[in-house]
Amino acid sequence: MVITPGGRSEGGSGPSTSGRRPRILLASRSPRRRQLLREHGFEFDLASASVDDSHLRPGQSDARAWVMSLAFLKASAAVGDERAAEGGVVILGADTVCAVGGRIIGQPRDEAHARDMINTLSDGEHQVLTGVALICPGTLRREIYVDESLVRVGVISDEQRESYLATGQWKGKAGAYNLSERMDAGWPLECVGDPTSVMGLPMGTLEQRVSAFCERGGEAAA
Repeated sequence: MVITPGGRSEGGSGPSTSGRRPRILLASRSPRRRQLLREHGFEFDLASASVDDSHLRPGQSDARAWVMSLAFLKASAAVGDERAAEGGVVILGADTVCAVGGRIIGQPRDEAHARDMINTLSDGEHQVLTGVALICPGTLRREIYVDESLVRVGVISDEQRESYLATGQWKGKAGAYNLSERMDAGWPLECVGDPTSVMGLPMGTLEQRVSAFCERGGEAAA
């Protein structure tokens, strides 16, 4: 796919599906992931435990291994949540990074770091990798996988960059940007792959993966 510009419970209406979906225990504080789950009709709760990965560094890990490890770390932290003991629940952890020439670009530390990231991505292309971890609380069986997309970026002008940085919307975002927001703003972006994966969750494959995972009783298949 190529995309170019042009109670305690959470959830919402979305595309109808056959069968009953499991309830998701989301091990992520990302508002974009919550939005994607709502838009696609998933019922979910937010896990009470959270992982601060801002102090973690990938070292010599490649981008695929790193993003899957972070997704599993987040999901594992939610195993002790009391809602994980409820029937029909699947824990979902996820993490997203950008990579340029094999070099991982995570979330910006501050505005200056965000500026450097945008300058690096401008007039080039980069990979966006989203790692996903599913855990069955009852058996602790798991499935971990990664979804990859390619984003091509045209020249981002100084005015576009600086006006964006002033909004603070770069905070907490892999590569310092959100695909749909920046496309709507007129940035020269082209996505080859699943745009929802670039935004935080690969919704094109997630429903099938979750359903198959539950049918197997949580047995790993990745």
